[in-house]
Amino acid sequence: MSNTDIITNFYSEHRDELIAFVNSRLHNIPEAEDIVQEVFMRLLANSTPICENTVSALVYTLCRNMVVDWFRWHAIRKNARYEWQTIEASADASTLRRDIAEHVEHGLLRLPEECRDVYRLHIYDGMQAKDICLHTGWKYKAVEYRLGQARKEIRNYLKDIS
Repeated sequence: MSNTDIITNFYSEHRDELIAFVNSRLHNIPEAEDIVQEVFMRLLANSTPICENTVSALVYTLCRNMVVDWFRWHAIRKNARYEWQTIEASADASTLRRDIAEHVEHGLLRLPEECRDVYRLHIYDGMQAKDICLHTGWKYKAVEYRLGQARKEIRNYLKDIS
């Protein structure tokens, strides 16, 4: 039997059981379904031979590991959100942001206008290089180059003033 057949048969017979297994740890059915699906997608993409006798242990181990990764990811995200809220809550945060923005703007004055425009679109509007290309009509490599130049100049300028 091929890997695909073994995985497909196991999935069709044990899908609900695996979702219940993952859900018992997460208490979130949609996330449990996503994790189970991801486990089987990874198995299907894997070219290592799989034995019918060990597929069950392999699938349960992968599910358990993905649940642990899910909890780690959420803990990191929760911690980062808490730290950001702490910074935002401090009285100095708005002053600090304003000072940094002023320094960045002074550094931008040292750049050609195209580099300034690209950097502002990236930093203030949150646009990626491909979005800036669509917005400005410039070629991707030109945007990438100008953004790189702007980053380099701002990094050097901020390093010099600190």
